[in-house]
Amino acid sequence: MNNAKFVLSALALSLALGGCARSDYQRPQVELAANWSQPLSGKAMVAGERWWDSFNDPALSALIDQVLLANNDLAVAALKVRQAQLQSGIADLNLTPDVSAGLSASRQKPLDGGDASSSYSANVSLSYELDLWGRLASVRDAAAWEAAATEYDRQAAALSLVATTAQLYWQLGYLNDAIKVAEAALANTQKTLSLVEVRLAAGAVSPLERYQARQSVASQQAALTQLRQQRFEARTALAVLFNQGPEQRQSEPASLPASSLPAVPAGLPADLLGRRPDLQAAELRLKSSLANVDQVATSFYPTLSLTGALGGSSDALKTVLDNPIASLGAGLALPFIQWQQRDLNISVAENQYQQAVAGFRQSLYGALKEVEDSLSARARYQAQGQALNEALDAAKAAERIAEVRYRTGATGVQDYLDQQDSRRSAELAVAQNRFNQLGNLMTLYRALGGGAEKAPAQG
Repeated sequence: MNNAKFVLSALALSLALGGCARSDYQRPQVELAANWSQPLSGKAMVAGERWWDSFNDPALSALIDQVLLANNDLAVAALKVRQAQLQSGIADLNLTPDVSAGLSASRQKPLDGGDASSSYSANVSLSYELDLWGRLASVRDAAAWEAAATEYDRQAAALSLVATTAQLYWQLGYLNDAIKVAEAALANTQKTLSLVEVRLAAGAVSPLERYQARQSVASQQAALTQLRQQRFEARTALAVLFNQGPEQRQSEPASLPASSLPAVPAGLPADLLGRRPDLQAAELRLKSSLANVDQVATSFYPTLSLTGALGGSSDALKTVLDNPIASLGAGLALPFIQWQQRDLNISVAENQYQQAVAGFRQSLYGALKEVEDSLSARARYQAQGQALNEALDAAKAAERIAEVRYRTGATGVQDYLDQQDSRRSAELAVAQNRFNQLGNLMTLYRALGGGAEKAPAQG
């Protein structure tokens, strides 16, 4: 009876000292434009869609499927998700009673030779902290939001991995194109050198032209060597993504894809919050930080714990619980007496929350910038591509004229060699522009959130 009165008195005192301390989350105010500065085309992308298939390259799609299964960094991200989920489960247990049980046995024998005796005891105890102010719920919510944020971290890592894989794949296609151009240019300059040697033997040209032709051949050989080294490094970089040694080879395109580029998925700036996993992770951690403020504040409120036990003892194991003994108790802690420490801890938690708010805004504005920059570059690369194709056509025509003029003796070999270099540079510029357009489109898909699947909503 006295225990019951104590419990009721402690509960009444606790309720009189405060109320619910849970804070309602409100998304920080940010300035968002109604539309992007550059027009978008295409339909909105469905979450979870295999958006990389829109490039219509089965080899690329297969490569991405493989790397998502094999990549070591992504495997570590998945382990971190599991760890956060386990920690969230531990936090959930704080809201459930703690139960323990014990069984002991002993045997005694007097030293004077008397009869031996045995004794047995068993007990079951339970303790439970009443979550009067929501402190334990705040701990649970913070852990759950962190677990969900970690899942979005994994999705962001997968999105980055897809983009990196595609970039390396296309880089290899560009380098293979560039090597073909360089090999053709080398063959052409070698042919020109043979022609100069013939004309020099006939006394039609001076030795200067031979040295000019030889210089051109050596320059083409050096350029080809450099391109082959770049291709080697791109191959090793791609192999490492597959959790393999750098000597392993992955499939690569013989040249850059010539098919038309897919349309850019439509959407509004405000859509980024629901599409980019890194922004979703940042907002969930913002909620977790707010829950931590509540947890710190309520940790200085009175805590009421209930305890109960049931046990018994006997000299025979089968009758140990025939006459059980029960007990009930309650404990009241009053940590609010340490008011100075309370105020400092709350100030620290609130400061951390404000840091998280500022970080969230910065992440959002940074994401908006990535989209705007990618859209601007997209328009520029398209216009640049048209100009470069026109320049290539002109370079080819100029090279043909220069060859005719050299063979007829109207000009020296240097003019012809210069036009060969101009045509080669124009071909490389066209290939580089194509590579830039593909890379820009992948960057735009990534900036828009790709097709990352959404984790279950929390809170």
